[in-house]
Amino acid sequence: MARSVPPPDPSGPHRRRPALRAAWRGFRRSPFLAGTVLVAIIAAAAGLFAGSYCIAMANPTPHRFPMAVTGSSPVGGRLIGALEQTLNASIDVHRFPDERSALQAVDRQEVFAVLRLRPDRAQLQTASAAGASMARVLAQAAPRAGAAAGIPVSVRDIRPLQHTDPQGLAIFYISLAGVVVGFIGAIQLSVHAGGLNPGERIAFTAAYAALGALSICAVVDWLLGVLDLPFLESWGILALTMFASGMVFTMFNTLIRRWAMLPTWGLMVMLGNPSSGGAVSWPLLPTPLGSIGRWLPPGASVNAQHTAIYFGRNQHLFPFLVLICWAALGTAVFVVWRERHPGGRTS
Repeated sequence: MARSVPPPDPSGPHRRRPALRAAWRGFRRSPFLAGTVLVAIIAAAAGLFAGSYCIAMANPTPHRFPMAVTGSSPVGGRLIGALEQTLNASIDVHRFPDERSALQAVDRQEVFAVLRLRPDRAQLQTASAAGASMARVLAQAAPRAGAAAGIPVSVRDIRPLQHTDPQGLAIFYISLAGVVVGFIGAIQLSVHAGGLNPGERIAFTAAYAALGALSICAVVDWLLGVLDLPFLESWGILALTMFASGMVFTMFNTLIRRWAMLPTWGLMVMLGNPSSGGAVSWPLLPTPLGSIGRWLPPGASVNAQHTAIYFGRNQHLFPFLVLICWAALGTAVFVVWRERHPGGRTS
């Protein structure tokens, strides 16, 4: 007698697969997919954001920094070696025939300190205006290095910070404000003024950049007195910073639309601000950050603002070129691919 074969289980694996595919299709078409992706991205971004600032700022350590040396001493080489050992860093020695030429190198920001050697003593001249965090590290290390080398070492700050900004952080804060408000302004234009055509959007970006920069300078200088700014130059630097930041977001909004905030935040805030040299001097940053930071808008803004305030006669062209190039790149991408950008009007 033949054995009877039981009918297939309607709840078996073959039945479950179409049900799972249907559930996946429904999930993909629902708002829950975007919500789930955003939860994952925001969670990862939070950790990366905290990590990027901790790597750059939690334990600043010198790696290699330039120092001017004048005069001579029988233990000069031993003192420099002891200073390197104390700092656990390499000193890039720049020899100068006299103190005047060494101080000129400080004003050009080619060196961060001047070591004056005498037969029986030495003096380390730091420059807080060239890098407050670097000056503090050197001031702590110099007496210990002198004791190890057998020569007394005194410390003097030859380019101090303004007394209203003893930690040297105000420049970092105003540049941070310019960068963040710059791209937030572009976001708000996209949300609330989506009907603007390309030329109009660029004009409104320039307008809020100019007025926003004026507001920052007025509050920091005139209202609070935190920094004595070279007003017109600082205003121009901040306006260019805000415009470049706004056009960077506009560029990404043109290329990848609703996900534009991700690369903008990553480039400007997670990478650009920690590597800007504003909170921690470049010689104290991890080497890749110290090199990359100069080429990004936050670092260029800090660099230009810092020189304008403390070394006005030795302003460099490079940070302005960096800001102009980023602004030009963002504007060019937006104009060339303007049909991809969400917004605008037909009439």
